[in-house]
Amino acid sequence: MRRVLTLLAAVILLATVAPATPAMAAPPVGYTNPIANQRADTHVWKHTDGYYYMTATVPEYDRIVLRRATTVQGLASASETVIWRKHASGEMSANIWAPEIHFIDGKWYVYFTAGRADDRFRIRMYVLESSSANPLTGAWTERGRIVTAWDTFSLDETTFVHNGVRYLAWAQQEPGISTNSNLYLARMSNPWTITGTPVRLAVPTLAWETRGYAVNEGPAVIVRNGRVFMTYSASATDANYCLGLLTASATANLLSASSWTKNPNPVFVSNAATGQYGPGHNSFTVSEDGQSDLIVYHDRNYRDISGDPLNDPNRRTRVQKFYWNNDGTPNFGIPIPDGLHPVRLRSHNFADRYLRHWEFRARLDPNVTALADSQFRIVPGLAGGGSVSLESTNYPGYYLRHRNNEAWVDRSDGSALFKADASFQRRTGLADSAGVSFESTNFPGRYLRHVNYLLRLETAPDAVSRSDATFHLE
Repeated sequence: MRRVLTLLAAVILLATVAPATPAMAAPPVGYTNPIANQRADTHVWKHTDGYYYMTATVPEYDRIVLRRATTVQGLASASETVIWRKHASGEMSANIWAPEIHFIDGKWYVYFTAGRADDRFRIRMYVLESSSANPLTGAWTERGRIVTAWDTFSLDETTFVHNGVRYLAWAQQEPGISTNSNLYLARMSNPWTITGTPVRLAVPTLAWETRGYAVNEGPAVIVRNGRVFMTYSASATDANYCLGLLTASATANLLSASSWTKNPNPVFVSNAATGQYGPGHNSFTVSEDGQSDLIVYHDRNYRDISGDPLNDPNRRTRVQKFYWNNDGTPNFGIPIPDGLHPVRLRSHNFADRYLRHWEFRARLDPNVTALADSQFRIVPGLAGGGSVSLESTNYPGYYLRHRNNEAWVDRSDGSALFKADASFQRRTGLADSAGVSFESTNFPGRYLRHVNYLLRLETAPDAVSRSDATFHLE
């Protein structure tokens, strides 16, 4: 009789705290990497017509391609159109690199870099223009070369508008400076012409900027939180390739070098644990709902390259969400593993705190600047049965699991016990239907919840505990 009463109480408890069906809140980011193989220097433009437009360097360095889709993930399967091919000789006849597509004053523009068949590294910057509503089907006009202060190696131009002024940022080799390329900025009088005196923003001098080659290139701009942020790529295009960051106040004179501060350390680098090497040459876009900032970049999934990395075709287009630190600076985290994009789990009742691991103990913390500690992939459950498991981003093969009712991030040992401890039924949030809760597979009625900010496996019999066991995916 006692056993019957105990079972009856458990059924009543489950009916009280668990939904009738395992409804699941959809994650805000459903991207799977890579987006495209053998596509480097990728630029994505989200247009007002509801399409994302993507262009990138192709391994043959002989043409400019364009694709579009209504979603970022849709770019992976979108058909690709060749909109322009290199010349047979003379200018624009070799090394067609780093195209970018922009919509300016009712017309489309593609900025790109090109050399000559008789001098492949006589690299200069060029512009195409199209007045067609659909740039994949319209005709393109060559607007010619962008003329700068010196007729020297120049590349990777990008354009942006700030406070009503259109600027061009690019990389160039300046006479008298013994570097491969520096970063420059100038105003524009039209989409293919700079005006006034350019300002030199940055020269590669730091150790991480000068590995293999002394390079600052591939600028990309995003304006947020009262500041202008310019990422750039540094060092050789092998595993040493990485992103640096320049910052200026949004109210400063951008054409004054003193307005810009260089971050002393790179902000996005190779990561052996996730198998991603040489991340760089990025662009920025936003998610489909406009709520998340995304970084688009290329890298390789191996470190060692035979010969010149410029001849290695296997840079891939990748995309991932990035976040903002409490001080308003961007936090790119690490290049995430291939496959499904990870999420962050924000506490329902402490909105400034995220689930993260600290020395492999799961807890809630605010301002997690070690971003990857708070990123997890929600994957099919190790124990099966419709369950899910939460895999660490910076420790692939490690999963959130319970032991002794405490939540830890541990390496899977392949045992049935581990698989059960690391598997959960994903439920609609106990305190908010817009959130999510995780019910233990091997201890039904117990949920991942925080107690004094430490994650535990507990029942959730009241409003407070149900809030403790509810998270929001970001």
